[in-house]
Amino acid sequence: MAVFEPTWLVTNIFSLTPASLKQQGIKAVLTDLDNTLMAWDHPEGTETLTRWLTDLRNSGIKVVVVSNNNANRIHKAMAKLGVAYVARALKPLPVGITKARKQLGLKRSEVVMVGDQLLTDIWAGNLAGVRTVLTQPLVQSDAWNTRINRYFEGYVFKALAKKRHLDYQEDIHGSHEH
Repeated sequence: MAVFEPTWLVTNIFSLTPASLKQQGIKAVLTDLDNTLMAWDHPEGTETLTRWLTDLRNSGIKVVVVSNNNANRIHKAMAKLGVAYVARALKPLPVGITKARKQLGLKRSEVVMVGDQLLTDIWAGNLAGVRTVLTQPLVQSDAWNTRINRYFEGYVFKALAKKRHLDYQEDIHGSHEH
């Protein structure tokens, strides 16, 4: 079960602050797109997203979307925000995460993978050897293919909870690393 265990759990990606990321030695945030960075059914993003991206950029922290979506879908969502991306990342395989990390020229310890799904984002991040952050989904509805994943994820989450107290925090300060 350790391969599914996130390093940290936070309520949402926007609560990750430049200060807490820098304190952990993180120079880049690799993030899932749907229901992590923006609601899957609301692809234009929000003011909160724009402000968060600006804060990270101003602090020298890079953001790269690592998504299983196709390039056209990600480009439509990220073009106006100027966020780099790796499409067809093949999560839960570590391929997309490793590609993004190498493009950035960073060590495993300098990046974190953030996502709302244990069976894709967290599993892939752990396989890639980077720290991981599990967020709560931005919205409670999912695309059809994600609903299947969530069903199985429920069992994995319960098994992890037997081993470790799984509490969502406001930031990675004070959270328990595994």
